[in-house]
Amino acid sequence: MAGITHSVTNQAPPLVQYDVFGSDRALVEAVERHLAPEVRDDGLAELSALGHTAGSAQVQEWGLQANENPPRLRTHDRYGRRIDEVEFHPAWHRLLGKGVSAGLTAAWGRPGGHVRRAAAFLMWTQVEAGNGCPLSMTHASVPALRTDPALAAEWEPRLTSVIYDRALRPPGEKPGALFGMGMTEKQGGSDVRANTTAARPLAEDGTYALTGHKWFCSAPMSDAFLVLAQAPGGLTCFLVPRVLEDGSRNVFLLQRLKDKLGNRSNASAEVEFDGTWARRVGEEGQGVRTIIGMVAATRLDCALGSAGLMRQAVAQAVHHCAYREAFGGKLADKPLMRNVLADLALESEAATTLALRLAAAYDDGGEQERALLRIAVPAAKYWVTKRCAPVAVEAAECLGGNGYVEESGMPRLVRESPLNSIWEGSGNVQALDVLRALRREPVALDAYLREVGKARGADHRLDAAIKDLLTDLADLEGVEGRARRLTERLALVLQGSLLVRHAPPEVADAFCAGRLGGDAGSAFGTLPYTLDLASVVERARPLS
Repeated sequence: MAGITHSVTNQAPPLVQYDVFGSDRALVEAVERHLAPEVRDDGLAELSALGHTAGSAQVQEWGLQANENPPRLRTHDRYGRRIDEVEFHPAWHRLLGKGVSAGLTAAWGRPGGHVRRAAAFLMWTQVEAGNGCPLSMTHASVPALRTDPALAAEWEPRLTSVIYDRALRPPGEKPGALFGMGMTEKQGGSDVRANTTAARPLAEDGTYALTGHKWFCSAPMSDAFLVLAQAPGGLTCFLVPRVLEDGSRNVFLLQRLKDKLGNRSNASAEVEFDGTWARRVGEEGQGVRTIIGMVAATRLDCALGSAGLMRQAVAQAVHHCAYREAFGGKLADKPLMRNVLADLALESEAATTLALRLAAAYDDGGEQERALLRIAVPAAKYWVTKRCAPVAVEAAECLGGNGYVEESGMPRLVRESPLNSIWEGSGNVQALDVLRALRREPVALDAYLREVGKARGADHRLDAAIKDLLTDLADLEGVEGRARRLTERLALVLQGSLLVRHAPPEVADAFCAGRLGGDAGSAFGTLPYTLDLASVVERARPLS
C-alpha cells in the first residue's frame, strides 16, 4: 500500500537533453533570415551544437551549481596582504569558458558575427544568466577601444579570443582576456557626468592615476575595466588593467560584493581607486562619446538576455502544460490556458525577432542601419526588458504551486527578470535617449520609419498604429512626460512590422490583435478567442 501512495503521476518530465536552438522556431528562422547564404550552414551547425550543449543535463547542472554557490570576496591573504580577489565555484568557470569558446566575445571580426553571437547569447542566458555579464562587457568593449587604434591593436585580439584564461597575470602573457566596466558612482547613478573619481596625469603620455569610488563595478575578476573619471579636460574614459605589465597588482581595492535579488552567480562590487594606474581611451573630456558604443552594445545584450529569459520561461510553461492533465484533459488543450500560453509565446517571439533584427543591423554596418540602431536599441531595451518580469511571473503561475518551488527553476527566472530593465540605464534613461535621437538625429527617425513602412498595407491594425505613432511624433512639445508611452509605441510598432513580414500568419494576426488593435485585456490570456491560438502554442513548444 505504501508503494501505491508514493507513485508519482501526472507530472511533466524535466525539460532536459534537448536542442535549445533547434526547438526555438522563432530563433532559428531569424538566424536563417539574417545570415548570408555563404555563412548560413556553418552558423546553423554551430548554433545547433551550442543548443544541444545548453540543453544538456551536465550544463544545466552547472547553471544550478553556479547560482547556488555565489562568489566570495577575499580582500587579504593569510599573511594580511591585500589581494582583492573574488572566488567562484568551478561551475562558474566552466560556464564562462564554454561561453568564450562558443564565440560570445568574438562577434566583431567574422561574417555574420553579430547575428550568430546574438543567437548564442540568447541561448546561453537560459542556462544561467549571471555569466552573461562578463561576456557582454567584453564583447561591448571593442567599439570603445577602437577609438584608440593602438589600444585596439593591443587588446582586441585578446577580447575576441575563444580561449578562456582565468589566471590573474599580465595581459601580454594571456591568450584571452575579459573586460569589466565601472561607471556608476553613489552620487551620480545614471548621471555619469556627476562622477567625482579624479584622474591625475602622470609623466608618461596618456597615463593617469585614478582616485575615487565606484558604486557598481561589474565582473571584478576581469583582466581590465573601462571606467569614467574626471581628468583636467573633463569626463574621460580610461582603461584600468587588473595586473600591470611588470606582474604587480594594480591598486584595485574591492570593498564589498553586492547582495543582489538575482544574478547571484555574478559578482558586482564596490571598488576603490587610490593612485590606480590607468591609460586614457580617446580624448580628455570625451568620455561619454568614447564609451557610447559600449553602452549601445550592452543595451542590445540586455534585450537579448531578456528575450532569452522569456524564451526559457515560456518553454518551461508550455512543456509543463503539454504533459499536465486537469479537468479531463491536457492543460495546454484547455481554451483558457491555451490563451495564456499563446499570449506569453507572442511576447517571447516578438522579443526574439526584434533583438535578432538589431543584431543584423550591426553586421550590416551601413549608414541606414546605424541610424536605425540609434532609436531602435534604446526602444528595444526599454520595452523588451520591461516585459520580461510579467512574462516570468505568469509562466511560473502556469506551473501552479510547482512553479513557486526552487527545484522547478522558475523562481530563479523570476528573480533574474527585472535585472536587464535596471542595468545599463533604467527605463527613464532609455526613453530620454530615444527623445534625444528624435530631436537631434532626423536620419534616425527616417531609418525607423523606412523599416516599419516595409509592412505597410499588410495589416490594418499595424497601419492604424503607424498612423497614430506619426501623430505622436508630430508634436514633441512637452514630450518628456509622455516619453515612456512614445518609446513603448515605437517598440511595439517595430515588433508588429517585423512579425507581419516574417512570422507565420497566426502569430502576426494574434500580435496585431492583442498589441496593436487593442483587442485584449491588461493581463496575459486575454487575447480574442477566435484567433488560431493552438498553432501559436504549438510553435512555442520545445521538443525534448
